[in-house]
Amino acid sequence: MTNESSRHPFGLSTGDQVLVVAPHPDDETIGPGGTVARLAAAGIGVHVLCVTVRAAKMWGSHSDPNTRLAEFETACKALGVTTQTIAWVDETGDLDITVKQRDLVNLIEKHEECSLSAVRPKALIIPAAGGYHQDHQAVFRAAFAAARIQGPGLKPTPEMVLGYRGVEDRWSADSEPWWVHVDTSAHWGDKEEALRAYGTQMRPGNQPRSLNHVRTIDAATGGSHCWEYGESFVPYRMSW
Repeated sequence: MTNESSRHPFGLSTGDQVLVVAPHPDDETIGPGGTVARLAAAGIGVHVLCVTVRAAKMWGSHSDPNTRLAEFETACKALGVTTQTIAWVDETGDLDITVKQRDLVNLIEKHEECSLSAVRPKALIIPAAGGYHQDHQAVFRAAFAAARIQGPGLKPTPEMVLGYRGVEDRWSADSEPWWVHVDTSAHWGDKEEALRAYGTQMRPGNQPRSLNHVRTIDAATGGSHCWEYGESFVPYRMSW
């Protein structure tokens, strides 16, 4: 296998742009964080559009949007992200993105800072279609629609569209072809630093949302390719 220093993931070149769409703060790290860090270290611009953060009481803990915003910024800095933004900050906890499909498509197509129009990425990295979480499913559908192929001059069309894992995706009954693999061994430290930034979201021990669990998944993925750590993606479009 070729050493990572001699090529970049997905055939990208230094100076290319990548757009990562995350339903919530931490999804950009748990799923593709090592790949994000590797791309950024190679001089590829990585831009993260996080759809929403909201106030919510879940299982006895309170999710404060301002704290989540600070965690998101710290994590993106650890990964080397070029630009990042959270589009919809919900202070009341009433926002339901699963019923805002048209708005989601518009957001991914046209957001002024992080979008297909603003970034003009060669690669679009989105939640996988088989995600367990309903918000991930809604964001996948919107991003897949936004990335539809258009004629020259109409709107930017990414050459590559890839899906990443969510923390609960192992529970999903849907099976997808995880056929694209990235060696992230040299960047596990960056991913770990970003994960640790999410103090309100990560859990102790071996729970699915724990550092140990994410490390185990990445180690298993890497080990199947004789790497220390790795991440896998579903290829929805690969065109040159």
